[in-house]
Amino acid sequence: MADREITDAVARAAQPLTDTAGRFDRVLELAGEFRLVLLGEASHGTHEFYEARAEITRRLISEKGFDAVAVEADWPDALRVSRYVQGGGDDADGNAALGSFQRFPRWMWRNREVCTFVDWLRQRNDTCPPDARAGFYGLDLYSLRASMDAVVRYLAGVDPEAERRARARYACFDHIADDPQRYGFATTFGMSDPCEQAVLRQLAELSRDTTRFLRHDGVAAADELFYAQQNARVAVNAEAYYRSMFAGRNESWNRRDAHMGETLQALANHLGERLGRPAKIAVWAHNSHLGDARATEMGEAGELNLGQLAREQFGAGNVLLVGFTTHTGSVTAASEWDAPAEHKRVRESHPDSFERVFHDCGIERFVLEPGRVPALRGARRLERAIGVIYLPDTERLSHYFHAQLANQFDVLIHLDRTRALEPLEPPEDWTRGMSREMETYPTGI
Repeated sequence: MADREITDAVARAAQPLTDTAGRFDRVLELAGEFRLVLLGEASHGTHEFYEARAEITRRLISEKGFDAVAVEADWPDALRVSRYVQGGGDDADGNAALGSFQRFPRWMWRNREVCTFVDWLRQRNDTCPPDARAGFYGLDLYSLRASMDAVVRYLAGVDPEAERRARARYACFDHIADDPQRYGFATTFGMSDPCEQAVLRQLAELSRDTTRFLRHDGVAAADELFYAQQNARVAVNAEAYYRSMFAGRNESWNRRDAHMGETLQALANHLGERLGRPAKIAVWAHNSHLGDARATEMGEAGELNLGQLAREQFGAGNVLLVGFTTHTGSVTAASEWDAPAEHKRVRESHPDSFERVFHDCGIERFVLEPGRVPALRGARRLERAIGVIYLPDTERLSHYFHAQLANQFDVLIHLDRTRALEPLEPPEDWTRGMSREMETYPTGI
């Protein structure tokens, strides 16, 4: 089908977004009684994506009774935030509660939009009874050392003998856990024995005969045991993930997203048992994790992702997949792994991309239900994905993939021009750099 026909069809179906409080009414209406609403982002450094996700999530919690937010972040770091928003911990405010997010990329969670949302969630929870307070949880698996340390601390308070066994098992990592990629390299190439059995045994011990860990009755004790079990599960899956890193992209990607799916299922089960009904959870992660992989060229190459797994595990009728796109603007991203955050210009979208179709329809910001647009059904075009690294000079190779959008997402939110997310600790010249860009837009480089 000609681009003009697709563009005209999108323009007719698009629902323009305004600046009013009810601008996401259609998304809330579609959310209905879904148990899971997965809210994506086309980059890890765009202000408008974070702002819109937070706004939608506030309404899901306030109007639809959602019980938790689960995010693309490490379990121990997010758990500190969850304690704060539910009235616990020692942190004075959201900025402090986000203090455990120290590894690259810090800006992904230590930014103004997340901090504002976290403080809102604390204020909202303060008006609710304890069993109605929404939590904030991490789905990722990079926290190998931090999760093992958390298991040991938990056992120290409930079972000193079990603590000693955990220390002995996790000692397998003592020489290498602070550099888990080195662990993966060493075990893959036979320079070190894997610690797989040690972490599996520890998870098994925490998962069986749990009554001996519940010396105090009540929700708090059950929650703390679940948190420890989840940290033990992170250790198991992180160990496997780092060993798979040198076996090819597909295997490591699939292990990571399978862990996120397993964590989401475990969290839903735990909250459901506590609430006496199915839990309702909002999920924040990149489009590449939340759009159904089966509708992308990555899926064709053997990759799976959280959006696909959620549909399979919970049923498509219980899961709403929401993607975000942009045409141009600026973004916070690095030029290589572990490098400083930079304020970068986002190139105008590729002529053969969905983003260009959306730009050409002439509506600055809109909500679209792609499956309800016949011209998009089966349409296969490029789609852009910017992660924590953005390489504009190689953008077509580095940041585009083919997808069938109508099968990938249930809802699409397009924001044509977007701006960079501002970290809580921006580089010294951050404000000056943003001012320069605004002065020279759209021709400045």
